[in-house]
Amino acid sequence: MTDSKNDYTPPKVWTQKEGNGGKFSNINRPTAGAQFEKELPRGKHPLQLYSLATPNGVKVTILLEELLSAGFKDAEYDAYVINILEGEQFGSGFVDINPNSKIPALVDYSTTHPQRVFESGSILLYLAEKFKAFIPTDTANRTECLSWLFWQMGSAPILGGGFGHFYAYAPEKFEYPINRYTMEVKRQMDVLDQHLANHQYMVGEELTIADIAIWPWYGALVLNKVYDAAEFLDAGSYKHLNRWSQMIDERPAVKRGVIVNKTWGEESEQLHERHDASDFEMRTQDKLNSQ
Repeated sequence: MTDSKNDYTPPKVWTQKEGNGGKFSNINRPTAGAQFEKELPRGKHPLQLYSLATPNGVKVTILLEELLSAGFKDAEYDAYVINILEGEQFGSGFVDINPNSKIPALVDYSTTHPQRVFESGSILLYLAEKFKAFIPTDTANRTECLSWLFWQMGSAPILGGGFGHFYAYAPEKFEYPINRYTMEVKRQMDVLDQHLANHQYMVGEELTIADIAIWPWYGALVLNKVYDAAEFLDAGSYKHLNRWSQMIDERPAVKRGVIVNKTWGEESEQLHERHDASDFEMRTQDKLNSQ
């Protein structure tokens, strides 16, 4: 893989051009704020989620499904799709709950005044504290959990916006950015692998929001669920990261969470909207009826 000749000279003042960003050129704008008027739907539960089943999106649905599995009935939620490829994140209703126009975003109507929460890591922390679950209570382990949560929030842009973009989605392949981001992603994988050599989960022996934040990116990467890059990255060589990734992948709540708000792939792996636990059963029954 080699660079083609590149005679590009940055202009004195940058301006957006049609197609900037390749396949995902509709995801971003050089300006903030609503681009059109559109109200968001609202379901019957206090927790309303507006998202898409990207790695950042499934963090929240996995946690909500884990909370429900753990017996927290008040974690019932409605989940609506925000189609980022169609620019729905720039609608006025969504911008009202996330001025940054990124999924996921949550509104909690159980509070005195409806509470908006945006940024996936912030939503995980908000829900963990609200239900007092999936976050350690002692100071040492809580601090460790939050350190890994913030590690993920800082590291994922290297994996997604850096490696994933240039390796899988960029309209042209260039050696320098692919090598640059591959080196850093492999370093991050080694950080996780070395840590998991001495830990069942990211923090001790129990699942926490640290695992739930990291798995949709790095677990999915080594399991070849994103970017089709496992062989390129020699992902199989990270023994402990693979063990942890497979262990979480097998959790029933995770299997449910990853299909919520998913609108692509096999129909059996999609649940566009989620309003009740029975939605999963209905999806399974529809599959059986179609066979």
